[in-house]
Amino acid sequence: MGGSMEDVRGVEEPVRRMDGLTPVDFAVIGNTSVAYSRVIAARLASGLSQSQFAVLLGVSVRTLQGWEQGRRQPTGAARALIAIAQINPQILADLAHDERFAVAA
Repeated sequence: MGGSMEDVRGVEEPVRRMDGLTPVDFAVIGNTSVAYSRVIAARLASGLSQSQFAVLLGVSVRTLQGWEQGRRQPTGAARALIAIAQINPQILADLAHDERFAVAA
């Protein structure tokens, strides 16, 4: 899912996933249902691609996609970094441009 946080703005009320097992909400935008999670929100707010975000979190893109789709949940340091990104997304954006981290664009 590309784009920015604007993709989900204007949504009156996200619809909670029926099984209640994952933190993925489905927002209805027009006639389209869009998956929305805290992980997606943190990544989009930081302005990073999936590959950039995954590198900073120290996980594979596939693992990140699993978190974004609600199939799995982040743990440990990744969970903490996602929480930090939710509070201050600019931190991860700054790290992505720091040569010490050498994140591919």
